[in-house]
Amino acid sequence: MVFILAILAYLIGSLPLGYWAIRRLSGQDPRLASAYNLGLENTLHRLGPGPALLAFGLDVLKGLLAAWIGGRFGLSWAVVFALVVYLGHLHPPRLFSGALLRGRGAGVLLGIVFGLYLSGLPYLQTLAVLMVAALVFLWSRYGSLAAICIPSTLALLLSLEPISGWAKLAAWALLLATLWRYKENIGRILEGTEPRLGEPPPLPSEKQVVCAFMIHPLTVEDLFQSPRFRWAKPLVDRGWIQMSLVENLAEAIRPMKVGELRGVKTTDGREIRCHLLSAPLLPHQITGKPELATLRAIQGARLARELGCTVVGLGAFWSVVGEKGRLVQEAVPEIEVTNGGAYTAGTVKAAIPGILAHFEASGRSLKEATAAVVGANGVVAFGIARQIAPLVGKLILVGRNLERLEKSASTLKQNLERKGQPVPEIVTTLEMAAIREADLIFSATSDPRPVIFPEHVKPGAWIYDEGVPPDVDESVKKLPGVRVIPGGVVRPPGAMTGNLDLHFGEGAVPACLAETMILAAEGAYERKSLGGETKSENIQFFVERAEALGFRVVD
Repeated sequence: MVFILAILAYLIGSLPLGYWAIRRLSGQDPRLASAYNLGLENTLHRLGPGPALLAFGLDVLKGLLAAWIGGRFGLSWAVVFALVVYLGHLHPPRLFSGALLRGRGAGVLLGIVFGLYLSGLPYLQTLAVLMVAALVFLWSRYGSLAAICIPSTLALLLSLEPISGWAKLAAWALLLATLWRYKENIGRILEGTEPRLGEPPPLPSEKQVVCAFMIHPLTVEDLFQSPRFRWAKPLVDRGWIQMSLVENLAEAIRPMKVGELRGVKTTDGREIRCHLLSAPLLPHQITGKPELATLRAIQGARLARELGCTVVGLGAFWSVVGEKGRLVQEAVPEIEVTNGGAYTAGTVKAAIPGILAHFEASGRSLKEATAAVVGANGVVAFGIARQIAPLVGKLILVGRNLERLEKSASTLKQNLERKGQPVPEIVTTLEMAAIREADLIFSATSDPRPVIFPEHVKPGAWIYDEGVPPDVDESVKKLPGVRVIPGGVVRPPGAMTGNLDLHFGEGAVPACLAETMILAAEGAYERKSLGGETKSENIQFFVERAEALGFRVVD
């Protein structure tokens, strides 16, 4: 009999009562944002207090009823039924419409407290549970933290009650289930990105644009930027945890929200908020395991959609996985995916005239200068070569495919001759040593490690580094007269703030992230960058719209 009633408690927990009621009364879907935003705060924001309180009250009723049923066999069984009903709420069978996306169950937890009181939990203990949750809520204004306090206090108090050992284990299991369900909220509280009571949830509206951007740690140090993982750094530094184990664990972690950019204000008065998502794979893991990287990028796009975003950008090495985002878009058609290539190319095009002007202002002649382009097999780097070719005396193209380089060089010469522009001496090579004679070096590779070292650079050379991570080793900056200029860096309008160091300087972002913001703000999804092809009209579109919205290229 108890077993049958336990199954009933699970089914009660699995019923999407709030979803059904709201659909019936308002015709709206409370899951519009996802399990991330689903809950009392989001429902209040979207549907108003009536439907929100109804949905919350029905969740309270589920927890109360299930615990009360178990209480017919004593307080110990009431605790067990409390665990079962909460698990039913979190992991319902795929039988009901609205069953797949659920809130975190704060209402169910509150109902459990009342159900346990009706089943024999003393009044003072019940009051203590409610008071602790209420005080934490008033002090922190985090609804999620107050909800976690309910099973935490219950587990501690029930450990002192004269109930069976397995009931006490059930109480602690309820706490563990709650912590697991709220793990993202805990992470966001640590990172300072969890909305507090009274703060509007980050959802799209007339005055607010919401997008997401996938990042990854460029170095081991980056891996420990997030408070979620910072605790492990001393253990790794002391050798107590091997780096190989850290990398293996990183490969098992699905994408999560690790940060948020706020305070970007366009010239038309809208705010752009950008969720920073990460699956903590290092560059060599992304390039070495393309199937895993593509899977994580797809999961990241799905998470972005669940966060309520309209666009997700693929940053750094994510931009080249899944055929440069094409497979990701096909797997998640519900959200727009971009690799940021168009505006990246646009910022390079916009920045180069200024760099060349500064170079000549330093007293050197462009017509007599030798320029080198590293990564010239790539779209961005060859675009640089086309732009500077008629201005320099000699052009060195460095890449990994000599046949393609020679074809590109031949096409470049023909185009210059057809336009009547000066044709420089053009050298194609696979050897990095060839750039030693260059006065100007432009680099845009997708290599996870530096490719330009002191032995490749002559004193006084200027280097424009478009690589992410940087193509230029730090030691190069120590050479006399050498100037290293980071490329593809944009300063969004407003006073942008964030909780992570993106390595582009305060208030600045990479161009691919800026493209994500612009695409979300403009809604011109047909302009998104996917695959290896970058249309010139799309480059021009992002350059023009970026300027109109207030984005500025850093040169």
